[in-house]
Amino acid sequence: MLAQRESLPPTRHSVTHKFQIMGHKGYLTIGLFDDGRPGEIFIKVAKEGSTLSGLIQGFSRAFSLSLQYGLPISEATKRFKGMRFEPMGHTSNPDIPEVLSIIDYIARYLELHYEKSDFSDRRN
Repeated sequence: MLAQRESLPPTRHSVTHKFQIMGHKGYLTIGLFDDGRPGEIFIKVAKEGSTLSGLIQGFSRAFSLSLQYGLPISEATKRFKGMRFEPMGHTSNPDIPEVLSIIDYIARYLELHYEKSDFSDRRN
């Protein structure tokens, strides 16, 4: 059986979070399904047009599609936590004081704010 993609509603709630890793500024926007589950992410890093920015945009699209096809947030965060590449180091977030990469930061932020909720029975 093929997985079914669950689309987000045309108008949805979202959370935007500003972060900084070793002087590199960025914004994480999380689009939410009606039940509060993350269904898409957008990451904007300050260095527009850079290779890093392009790769982060690609990661955001792939991550969003994974969530829409039913990948649990706990599985996603498990796979992306600990990825190591620059920029890494101290952050502006006291709950996540140090990270190994932007992707490590995003995974840890999502784990901290969304993994604690049990969404397993809410998917159609």
